[in-house]
Amino acid sequence: MASLFYTFSVFFLFLYTFTRLAQSESFIGVNYGQVADNLPSPPATAKLLQSTAIEKVRLYGADPAIIKALANTGIGIMIGASNGDIPGLASDPNFAKNWINSNVIPFYPASKIILINVGNEVMMSGDRNLMSQLLPAIQNLQNALNSANLGGIKVSTVHSMSLLRQSEPPSSGSFDPSNLDLLKGLLGFNSATGSPFAINPYPYFAYHSDPRPETLAFCLFQPNSGRFDSGTKIKYTNMFDAQLDAVRSALNSIGFGGVEIVVAETGWPYKGDSNEVGPSMENAKAYTGNLVAHLRSMVGTPLMPGKSVDTYLFALYDEDLKPGPSSERSFGLFRPDLTMTYDAGLSKTSQTPLTPKTPVNPAPKADKGTWCVPKAGVSDAQLQANLDYVCGRGSDCSAIQPGGACFEPNTMVSHATYAMNLLYQTEGRNPWNCDFSHTATLTSTNPSYNKCMYPGGST
Repeated sequence: MASLFYTFSVFFLFLYTFTRLAQSESFIGVNYGQVADNLPSPPATAKLLQSTAIEKVRLYGADPAIIKALANTGIGIMIGASNGDIPGLASDPNFAKNWINSNVIPFYPASKIILINVGNEVMMSGDRNLMSQLLPAIQNLQNALNSANLGGIKVSTVHSMSLLRQSEPPSSGSFDPSNLDLLKGLLGFNSATGSPFAINPYPYFAYHSDPRPETLAFCLFQPNSGRFDSGTKIKYTNMFDAQLDAVRSALNSIGFGGVEIVVAETGWPYKGDSNEVGPSMENAKAYTGNLVAHLRSMVGTPLMPGKSVDTYLFALYDEDLKPGPSSERSFGLFRPDLTMTYDAGLSKTSQTPLTPKTPVNPAPKADKGTWCVPKAGVSDAQLQANLDYVCGRGSDCSAIQPGGACFEPNTMVSHATYAMNLLYQTEGRNPWNCDFSHTATLTSTNPSYNKCMYPGGST
């Protein structure tokens, strides 16, 4: 039950956060790639972003039109120096000074530039010369910022998850020793300047290499039996947390536990080629929507509890000129006409409706007097996963907290039954809300007892 009470400990913080959903959220960002020939204008994009909960944007370069369009919006901007800029930045402080003079000073502070990323996944490029130039390039940019009295802007670089030699279980997270000396130099800079360690975790690729149904549910934040880390005695219920905690463990193991982690990219493609495993509209909506809900819960990860890691979703738009399989061109949250590809709960107008609206053709609901309960023989591990899933979404699980009307009997099946029914009743009483990976069923028998009253029985 430890994970349940961990969820409860941040429950009221979640409620506070939930009441503010119409506002932007500083931990939600988006990647704005430009390998396309059909993108909306920068001003139109800036207006679109202001209609969402997205408060930060990552650019892969430093397009002046985009930076200027985001002026006075309050949106934080992460800009990038390309891999090709690294040799010049590393060898010539004046090159770094000119880069800042061209890409930062004309726009700041009206355009809220918060971070400069030098290169992308350089440490896994295999180019040892470029890798060795990365830290000097970063240092020269930071010195140029300091000289311009802009030291509040941070400088870092973005890493691939393949930088880790081991990531499962999360407590065993460790970096590839062949890159460790260079990596420690970069981390020393991160630590000294307060800049983040930026990483690209993609549960999609984890599922791509392990396409079992239980892996899919684990990756999509859906009810699953979880994965137990024997090193910490923690049961993980989603891949995102597991990947971030593997990075946290790896950083801790080499003495950089104080360095902040930022998710520079994560996403799920909504379509792909016939031979690709995982891309679909349903999966993309589930991953992104559940990830956003998870971030809003402020639960954090087991090793980084009580806060949400800054996370940049991939991506704002499809990039139709990208090479490779169809999935590479199918990550966009919005279409070129500025409409949503799918609703991930990011629009301010859709987050806090004053009154629920009945659809024109509402889906058929179950008859009155129905409750959602576990099927017979469901394991405690699965019940715990269902319980974590419901309460982690911010449902009011206070009745099964100590002292609550439904806390006794203090058993897994009793608490899970209450939580599963709660989700079913509050999500519209649709049959698919009582599935829980085929571990639940509907009943006409009211499970209420004594002073424990289960929601349900009328619509």
